[in-house]
Amino acid sequence: MTSIHFYGIPNCDTVKKARKWLDARGVDYVFHDYKKEGADPARLREWIAAVGVDTVLNRRGTTYRKLSDAQKADIDADKAVMLLQEQPSMIKRPVVEYPGGLLVGFAEDEWDAAFS
Repeated sequence: MTSIHFYGIPNCDTVKKARKWLDARGVDYVFHDYKKEGADPARLREWIAAVGVDTVLNRRGTTYRKLSDAQKADIDADKAVMLLQEQPSMIKRPVVEYPGGLLVGFAEDEWDAAFS
């Protein structure tokens, strides 16, 4: 049973890079495609509780920038979960759950430490 769960969008360049990195190291994982499978609110809450709204919410993407000022105002955990569920493209990618932790985004040094 694979205990690594990889969440993302297949055509995202960062997701492609991260998957290539895992494949090159022979790391088995289960891929969850937000576009097809959606984002689980309970899981979003867990991630936000673990690493914070600012880590999980991608404020640099076009989907976030298209939000109204009212939607962008006062984003707490509950509002973030609602927004991320409606627009999974705003979840920073990739998110990887592995035994012992959670990785959000792709930074090779963090990944090396997590999978060494």
